[in-house]
Amino acid sequence: MCELCNVGLPHRQPGTTRRNFMRTAMASAAAAAFLPGFMSRPAAAQTTPAGVGAPGRRTLIKGGHILSLDAAIGDFTGDVLIEGTKILEVAPSIDAGDAAQIDASGRVVMPGFVDTHHHQFETALRSYLPNGIMFPDPTRPGAANYLEDILGKFSKVYRPEDVYIAQLFGGLSQLDAGVTTVLDVSQIHHSPAHSDAVIEGMKAVGRRGVFGYFEGYGPDLAYPQDARRIRDAYFGTDDQLLSMLMGGEVYLPDVDPLNLWNLAKELDLMVGLHVVGSLGMQETMDRLIPHYTDKHLFIHMTGMSDQAWDRAKEVGAHVSLSVPIEMQMRHGMPPIQKAIDMGMEPSLSVDVECTMTADFFTQMRGAITLQRAMANQIALEQGPTEAPALLDAHEVIKFATINGAKGLKLDHKTGSLTPGKEADIILLDANALNVAPLNNAAGAVVTLMDRSNVESVLVAGQIKKWKGILVGQDIPALRDKIVASRDYLFETAEVDIPLFD
Repeated sequence: MCELCNVGLPHRQPGTTRRNFMRTAMASAAAAAFLPGFMSRPAAAQTTPAGVGAPGRRTLIKGGHILSLDAAIGDFTGDVLIEGTKILEVAPSIDAGDAAQIDASGRVVMPGFVDTHHHQFETALRSYLPNGIMFPDPTRPGAANYLEDILGKFSKVYRPEDVYIAQLFGGLSQLDAGVTTVLDVSQIHHSPAHSDAVIEGMKAVGRRGVFGYFEGYGPDLAYPQDARRIRDAYFGTDDQLLSMLMGGEVYLPDVDPLNLWNLAKELDLMVGLHVVGSLGMQETMDRLIPHYTDKHLFIHMTGMSDQAWDRAKEVGAHVSLSVPIEMQMRHGMPPIQKAIDMGMEPSLSVDVECTMTADFFTQMRGAITLQRAMANQIALEQGPTEAPALLDAHEVIKFATINGAKGLKLDHKTGSLTPGKEADIILLDANALNVAPLNNAAGAVVTLMDRSNVESVLVAGQIKKWKGILVGQDIPALRDKIVASRDYLFETAEVDIPLFD
């Protein structure tokens, strides 16, 4: 393995022209120059339980309503004991001696949510496209759409600093809402400096994440060959919060998806791609059927043939559903029932905040209400015996936690409250005005709660949010930076901010 790659230093590799090498080196140097000054300053010290997450220190989360998401453990009111970064024991009552204690009475204690598809670079464009769809609609001339406006205009003017603050601000927002793991589908790799900014922003959030290395645009584009440098510089060990996935889109012009998939295999990476029937992908996906593997993550999976579904099931590929976005932006009917019928254990993902919120309470409610609406209609029209089983609250929480961990190959680390896994845990306030009195823990999480109920969040045993406040983050300062980035993007793209449009 290349020695310079090991330390992330720019260097000329065989087959690289001197001009392209100099562009790469200059871009990386630019990223190194701006990032230290752009990173957030820690907020004033906040009082949290002493020693939580420290090596060898034990912490008892006591008296909570536990949704373990582990069938062998079950659900009950009881305790969770953690030591350092990991879960040590989960039981109705634990005698932990002199361990630090977190009083979880009146709280639902469960694994953090796992988001398997999020374009975090678009944070500065939140709510810009609330009424848009993916592509131009002849019945709505002049209306903004995702492909032409978000990817075609805005994404092309991003600087590395815009990427960094979008990653940080959007990631902290999700962490605040209890999402402790994310796959960031970052289609913003215009240069190595942009790629470095994505990773540095994800690191600054301090949660578990999968860096999705997808496409970019422009003269300094180093995609996909820069994947080797990125993997060697940032992802040389499994013993860290961040890992890497290779983008393997089938719609990129002049790019053979098999070349991307083979590069992922060479680098021992998962492959992620959007699979959208309304964009005419069925024929291509059918052609690629022999090349599906258990390391493929198919996002949306709308409008695909039965043969494609059968092959995905056969090899153990994973399906990520973005139900509210799929319904809103004309991807095609979310294939939630198809995935359930095939026993494929789909996960949930938020997709784009330019159109819809990134909190997981919205995702769970979108999934359960759509599935039940379709099943109930069949029951009314054809009789209850012809209708699919109704999705229940506990099942949809599985979609939002352990299924996502399995889909990202992280279920050995997270997704359930299982001894030996890392302590990615959220405490949800069930005494709050919008929930009390608590009568059904899973039902309250799915049908009543929202992000305001996320009281405390731990990632690998470290407290990231405590009693309603993110720890160590200067949110007003970061807000100023995301607003400044928004202003730059709109001005450079020559688009007016449609505040009242």
